[in-house]
Amino acid sequence: MQKIIVLIGPTGIGKTDLALKLAPKINAEIISGDSMQIYQEVSIGTAKPTAEELRQVKHYLVNQRSIFEEYSVKDFVAEGTKAVNQIVAKGSIPLVVGGTGFYINALVNKLQLGEPGDYQTSVDPKWEKYLKENGVEKLWQLLNEKDPDAAKKIAPQNSRRTLRALTVISRTGKLFSQQQEKISPRYDALIIGLNSDREEVYQRINKRVDKMMAAGLLKEARFVYDNRAREHQAIQAIGYKEFFPYFSGEKTLDECVNKLKQASRKYAKRQLTYFKHQLPVVWLDPLHDRETPEKALNEIKSFFVDCKIKLNTLEK
Repeated sequence: MQKIIVLIGPTGIGKTDLALKLAPKINAEIISGDSMQIYQEVSIGTAKPTAEELRQVKHYLVNQRSIFEEYSVKDFVAEGTKAVNQIVAKGSIPLVVGGTGFYINALVNKLQLGEPGDYQTSVDPKWEKYLKENGVEKLWQLLNEKDPDAAKKIAPQNSRRTLRALTVISRTGKLFSQQQEKISPRYDALIIGLNSDREEVYQRINKRVDKMMAAGLLKEARFVYDNRAREHQAIQAIGYKEFFPYFSGEKTLDECVNKLKQASRKYAKRQLTYFKHQLPVVWLDPLHDRETPEKALNEIKSFFVDCKIKLNTLEK
């Protein structure tokens, strides 16, 4: 089974920095495991690698789509597996880096819901009608009544996943959560996770939001807001929708910035919950342990010990 490396962790923990240090040392190329970095028009709010960072190491699934195009986990898995094959064909190591847990899980494992099937290719019109008539919250409440375990793993605002879960339930007669559990590995993956003291992670997130604001996040959010007439994924992304009340005159800018910080902290908590419950992770603390890069390299070396791939830098 093909070996790959996966680097995960909550937003703002330093995944990109570590990935850029690791990649040249292990002859790796990076596949973005973030659901938003695929979009060309949004960079600041998605914490996309800079132009310089993209030049340092070859990246895949970055800047490949417009926000006006549909992009699903099924697309991610298809393009992610293609990227893995391309990297392996070069004799390099695939390094998946990101924080979108469900996408990464679907790539690493053959989640049943990530595979082609008639009930997955479209959303049941009756649920779309229900959403239009009753709103996102009630749609999620309906899922919570039908399948509480599935609802726990889906944010109430994520109408796309809620619609899909309800569609799967109605078309298969089986719980969405039970079908998610029926998985088999697609790759032999070493999953390295970054995490640290919760309050320190939260402080980093707050500072990160301030840096994003200084870099022009408000302008980017305005672009998303002005184009919200069309339903696309960026509308629902943390980092953009929090500013909509400011643009409509309902809240002050400071209120919206604070809301973004709060939403980002909550998102980090949800990320960690998903990672800890859904994936086998080797955890490292980059904020308190200066040897984190070396420990990550040692984990990788051990992982490839019986593989024909040469990790020349590690063997020196």
